[in-house]
Amino acid sequence: MNNIPENTEARKIGIMGGTFDPIHYGHLLAADEAHAAFGLSEVVFIPTGRPPHKANKKVTSPEDRYLMTQLATVSCPYFSVSRVEIDREGSSYTIDTLRTLKAMPEYAGTQFYFITGLDAVLDIVSWKNPEEIMAMCKFVAVSRYGYTHKRMEEIPPELREKIIPLEIPLLAISSTELRERVRRSRSIRFMVPQPVEQFIRKKSLYRDNTGE
Repeated sequence: MNNIPENTEARKIGIMGGTFDPIHYGHLLAADEAHAAFGLSEVVFIPTGRPPHKANKKVTSPEDRYLMTQLATVSCPYFSVSRVEIDREGSSYTIDTLRTLKAMPEYAGTQFYFITGLDAVLDIVSWKNPEEIMAMCKFVAVSRYGYTHKRMEEIPPELREKIIPLEIPLLAISSTELRERVRRSRSIRFMVPQPVEQFIRKKSLYRDNTGE
């Protein structure tokens, strides 16, 4: 008996990957804009377990980053958080995550939209199996403060033609800046959701320069 819900083939789900160290309003805005622009039924935030591009840098524990992402998204009915990368051993590669999601019965027939910042997209040639990634999902490049989509010309044509640019209102917020502000005892209010700010304070995150 087929237990897959009707119209599953029509579902469009966004995947918002990132270190989220910490998650901030820029991440949430990008996910919300993609949700509206592409008619997504859901956006799944996937905190990176062991980011290979930060192997030589300090990164906050996966569990703390997962909890911050939960706190930031819990009030939005079409946001959810997945532990797929945190619970998987070894380095976290996007291609492995997509393969895992594609194999899950609940996502059968789903069209995935992988959402990430333009700054990350510019390094797409260094990702593991970028051509296969592009074949498995719609790849969305979200505008970032300090970057313009004109820079997509730097990407090889065979990859660039498969990337969908998405312009959103720009917020000059970065996780790197937030960690530095906390380290210097400066306010991050109005840059992250209040529960995330409270969690950072309670756990004394970034006070000892934990993170990048």
